[in-house]
Amino acid sequence: MNKLHVTLSGEPVDLLPERALFWPRERTLFVADTHFGKAASFRAAAIAVPESAAADLARLTGALECTGATRLALLGDFLHARAGRVPAVLAAIAAWRAAHPHLEVLLVRGNHDARAGDPPAAWGITCVNAPFVLGPFALCHYPDTPAPTYVLAGHLHPAVVLTGPGRQRERLPCFLVSPARTILPAFGSFTGFATVSPAADERAYVVAGEVIEIQRPGRF
Repeated sequence: MNKLHVTLSGEPVDLLPERALFWPRERTLFVADTHFGKAASFRAAAIAVPESAAADLARLTGALECTGATRLALLGDFLHARAGRVPAVLAAIAAWRAAHPHLEVLLVRGNHDARAGDPPAAWGITCVNAPFVLGPFALCHYPDTPAPTYVLAGHLHPAVVLTGPGRQRERLPCFLVSPARTILPAFGSFTGFATVSPAADERAYVVAGEVIEIQRPGRF
């Protein structure tokens, strides 16, 4: 696993190419913006797109197995919309949950969760509102949520654009890290990106098969 070690709020953590963050001391894996059911929502609106839930669940399983995490913290937007709660998506997630019966799962509600509703109780997912304090971290969905300690959040789906000679241009998801917060990239494959320009006190860690710090997003 081509992970990158960084320290947040005094805690060593790993940024993973699976677009997840791992906290070794508490064996906790953080992911944001899975948006399960988004493709189904599009198909319900007669927009033909392929389903991505199975691939994303497999990637999540891989991250759990590689890290040995015993807790999964979801930083909002777990389910995309009520229209996406179709039998095939719900069955896939239920089967994944049944395959990980001893995994503690925590969901910090995001804006899409408010519309989609909480997951079925049978999935054993604890749902809380932000900010939810876990050790030195405040778990949020919105990055600007007032919180008593260092914020881990999602919502923005951050990405940076790299350009090069010959008009090369690539937009890649990234972790956006500052002294007060870290914004995780969207975990879901069918989510889209929002291009960000890191501030002077922010560092962008790009996901490109491995996690790489980009000192100055732009030319490469």
